[in-house]
Amino acid sequence: MIYVHVPFCKSFCTYCGFYSVICKTGDDAFEAFAGNVCREVEARRQEIIGSAGVNTLYFGGGTPSVLPLGVFRRIVDALPFDSYEEFTVEMNPDDVSAPFVDGLAGLGVNRISLGIQSFEDDILRRMNRRHNSDAALRAVETVRSCGIRNLSIDLIFGFPSLSDDAWERTVKTALQLRPEHISCYQLSIEEGSALERMLAEGRFREAGQEQCRRQYDSLCRALAKAGYNHYEVSNFALPGYEARHNSAYWSRAPYVGLGPGAHSFDGKKCRCWNGEMAQDGTYVSEAEVLTDEDIAVERVMLGLRTAAGLPAGELRSIIGPCALQEALSKGLLETANRHPGEQRLRIPENKFFVSDDIIRTLIP
Repeated sequence: MIYVHVPFCKSFCTYCGFYSVICKTGDDAFEAFAGNVCREVEARRQEIIGSAGVNTLYFGGGTPSVLPLGVFRRIVDALPFDSYEEFTVEMNPDDVSAPFVDGLAGLGVNRISLGIQSFEDDILRRMNRRHNSDAALRAVETVRSCGIRNLSIDLIFGFPSLSDDAWERTVKTALQLRPEHISCYQLSIEEGSALERMLAEGRFREAGQEQCRRQYDSLCRALAKAGYNHYEVSNFALPGYEARHNSAYWSRAPYVGLGPGAHSFDGKKCRCWNGEMAQDGTYVSEAEVLTDEDIAVERVMLGLRTAAGLPAGELRSIIGPCALQEALSKGLLETANRHPGEQRLRIPENKFFVSDDIIRTLIP
């Protein structure tokens, strides 16, 4: 399971707090980036081979789709595997073209994640997105015409000027496109983002929780009616198209993160991360060793975000029988029905919106 962080963007979205730098077409930094990632691959080859229990490769960012195909090819060729069960590249709709998508498919890409966010042009402008709704629709059409049969799109709700009617139009448009996977996130104020600065300066206000709850609930109803499985708090998929890569994160599978800003995990106790990129394109890493308490908390926080939940015995051992019984009696937890022969507990879907609050009551 390999993640490559691409730290380049043509512009910064107002809500984004991920590490990235502004780039230009033909930027020499692309080649320097590729060279440093390839050297990191060589230095960590055995670690990468050992993380192959989940055979996935994911290029995220930043905006991976700003990279030339040649840069993708250098990195893919440097990796020790010939193919992947799931090979995802995040793309901005503005970067989508048939030759580019065909080129990615030729490298083995079989899943595209489009950062659409909204089909409302005024909302896209407020987010400082590079595309408009027409470009998003064309991008989906192009991806499909190139034979990609596993398409994911990202949407954002809870923007203060996003009316319920506008949100429902966006969801309706998304469902008409019938992507195999939809990720929907509530707008949040991320550290270092433009929205954080605007909020501090009084130039932005957050949407109320009542608005966010309405929009989340209407999303869940619409996607359930359309046949999507709500398999994680923010993720929905047609049967069989749940993201293998992201699902492995939630189960604490080992993964290797390459590139500046990327994180890695050995599947046990060691977590490490790369720092930001220096002028010469290099970066250094740091690490931490998790305590048993850290691991238990992480298991609860990740597992209870999913429809599969956690084994009842494991949850009982972490939070104690009294806390578990109280959560069950209050309806904060229920039996997950997808695992015959093994009792698992999950947060009910109608309480997914407040899952963070529930988890905090379980592990204060």
